[in-house]
Amino acid sequence: MTNQTLSADPFNLIITGVGGQGNVLASKLIGNMLADQGFYVTIGETFGASQRGGSVMSHLRISTKSSLSPQMPRGKAHAIVSLEPTEAIRVLQEYGNPEVKVISNTRPVYALEVISGEISYPSDEELKGWMQKLTGAYWLIDATDQAVKMGNPILGNVLLVGALAGIGDLPLTKEGFRKVMARTMPASKLDINLAAFDKGLAMIN
Repeated sequence: MTNQTLSADPFNLIITGVGGQGNVLASKLIGNMLADQGFYVTIGETFGASQRGGSVMSHLRISTKSSLSPQMPRGKAHAIVSLEPTEAIRVLQEYGNPEVKVISNTRPVYALEVISGEISYPSDEELKGWMQKLTGAYWLIDATDQAVKMGNPILGNVLLVGALAGIGDLPLTKEGFRKVMARTMPASKLDINLAAFDKGLAMIN
């Protein structure tokens, strides 16, 4: 069993986004990093109407004591990582509370209703206003833009994992990330992923 501690036990984490962004992979990466340290990690996933373009949400419940139900209670999230800004607001309305911490990518993914002009996408000021109202602390990170500059937009997931490590509520380390990634990808891709993790970490620190 791990000797590490959590800022809350169980710690309730939500990774959210839309289909095709890769947040399920991000949740498994975080889960593996924590399981390697001896934590009990339960992951539950929900998908919207369309796997690509619909809402996707992963619940991670992390404990030093025992496995838990994968579905966390309403209003009980400790942290939310969102690959799309309005998905963060949607999740906050159900699982947020005055102490929750949120890390959100700034790149929008427009729903069909927005593209067709039926509804409008919130302005940056509106998004920030909701974040201030619904969270204890929040960070808006241009993860996709930075990932594109690094050569692959999917690295935005890794930047957000690095950012989550940076807030310090979970024992997520670069070495733990390296070990998990070394098991799951070719060695030729390891360095760029480590660089993305470092970049996300630096966006918080």
